[in-house]
Amino acid sequence: MTRLTPEDLAGIPAALPAYDAELEARTGCSLRALACRAAGVGEPRLAELARGVRVAVVPLDCGQGVLPGFAEAVRAVAGRLGFEAWVTGRPDAGGLAEAYRGGAGILVTADEDSFIAVNLATRAVAENNEATARGFVTALSLLAGGLAGREALVLGCGPVGRAAARHLLAQGARVSLCDIRSERVRKATGELGGEGGSLRVEEELEAALLHHRLLFDATPTPGFIRERHLSPETRIAAPGVPLGLTAGALRAIGPRLVHDPLQIGTAVMLLEALAG
Repeated sequence: MTRLTPEDLAGIPAALPAYDAELEARTGCSLRALACRAAGVGEPRLAELARGVRVAVVPLDCGQGVLPGFAEAVRAVAGRLGFEAWVTGRPDAGGLAEAYRGGAGILVTADEDSFIAVNLATRAVAENNEATARGFVTALSLLAGGLAGREALVLGCGPVGRAAARHLLAQGARVSLCDIRSERVRKATGELGGEGGSLRVEEELEAALLHHRLLFDATPTPGFIRERHLSPETRIAAPGVPLGLTAGALRAIGPRLVHDPLQIGTAVMLLEALAG
């Protein structure tokens, strides 16, 4: 997964009510409602499934170690969805033991490569890259008023970008892929059935940005989307960290952008694990 920074995570728990209000103003859906749409779980069904389910967030002290603020941000998102959630007092094996002894129904943990939620009753495992792609494609569809027959540009063909392209195609969009690493484009086109039809490859980033009005930014590259690339019809879903827009482009796009470092992907992942 993307290595977030403490600055990316600072203030997420306290800011969730304001974040939720802004997301609803932009998309018509709260975080809970958007996650339900993306995970295919109706809100009444969520209330039924989540009743009595506790979520344990277990930090892992491997790799680069525990990321300050990460576990608390995840716990806060779970709480926003209506779960009783806590961060275990110990990391690693001790945290797993605490989660089991504490009656956790869903266990959430992350290392340098994976960020997952595990339903301990059903053994369903939800993975954050897939959940993030599904959640932000849902957000883009809400911003755009639907995706069927529309052209969408996926920037970055890593795990989130490839998953997003798949979900965009499933919703009837015509998808263009763009990545500075040609091997990633080849992998994406191979997974998605090759070029042609509803899928194509853009070789020139500048031309691609000027042509497309629906953008899915899954890159870790800051400041490459500029004001000249935007029109009043532009809509952007951007799970990439850091944000790819310049300060001027950010001002120009206004409420036609959905971006966050963790909230949407975590919410969808939790509901996918719950429903699974």
